[in-house]
This record gives sequence, C-alpha cells and structure tokens, in this order.
Amino acid sequence: MKDYKDLKPLTDKKLRTLRNNLNNRLEAFKSGSAKTLPPSHMLNGLEEGQCRELLARVGQEMKTRA
Repeated sequence: MKDYKDLKPLTDKKLRTLRNNLNNRLEAFKSGSAKTLPPSHMLNGLEEGQCRELLARVGQEMKTRA
C-alpha cells in the first residue's frame, strides 16, 4: 500500500487519477464486485473506509489548489 499521508507532492493529474480510482473502487465495494487488487495498483491494501477517507482528503486538496 502506498503512503498517502501528504498529498501536496502529487501533481494535479495524479490527484485526478487517484480520485477517479477511488470513486471506481468505492463503486465496486458498493456493488459487491470489489476484487483483490494487484500489488502494483495504487489502491492495493485499502479497505472501503480507508478509500472514503482518502477520497475526502483528495477532494480537499483539489479545492485548495483551485
């Protein structure tokens, strides 16, 4: 699992990618189709609650940059 404690070093493009991946992952959890992610995936090891919390932080970071 990658460490997303500090989102400031991420580029705007990486933040958007992370946000999109988080939204897709949360949809997969909601529909019950969440599969185990490969070790190379940016969200590998994150559970549903962790994804929700990280998505909120990503959204906040994107607002501060706008």
